[in-house]
Amino acid sequence: MSLEDLYKEVILDHYKNPRNKRDLPGAVLSCSRNNPLCGDEITVNALVEDGKVLEVTFEGQGCSISQASASMMTEAVTGRTVEDALKLVADFRTFMEGKLDPSEEEFGDLMALKGVVRYPVRIKCAVLAWDVLQEALDERDGTAAGAAPHSG
Repeated sequence: MSLEDLYKEVILDHYKNPRNKRDLPGAVLSCSRNNPLCGDEITVNALVEDGKVLEVTFEGQGCSISQASASMMTEAVTGRTVEDALKLVADFRTFMEGKLDPSEEEFGDLMALKGVVRYPVRIKCAVLAWDVLQEALDERDGTAAGAAPHSG
């Protein structure tokens, strides 16, 4: 199996079996956004305490790239400090711009999204959940801006 095939399998696995795709009762942050060009919708819920991201979940619908990226994001940022989570958001965006070539150890499953860089129209799908998370973390007063939380 080629590396590209392996990456496709990781994306499909996260799409078909998303991690942390659910509501998060007790979330202190919740933010929703959509990509009107393709219809992707993401709500990110986060439980943050003492500067640490204790748990992140997402809800929404969209293409396999947006949903897989959101699933991977929840795993990648949970347990990090807010500062580290925001750095990973910035690094992921730079990765999607083709300006960062991280190691497998650094990015884990996120490496599967490397091929998205070849399709500029899909980059917005991959970064949507990350942008929503950044907005939620930047608005840490508990009432992040954004549309009403996703209901399904």
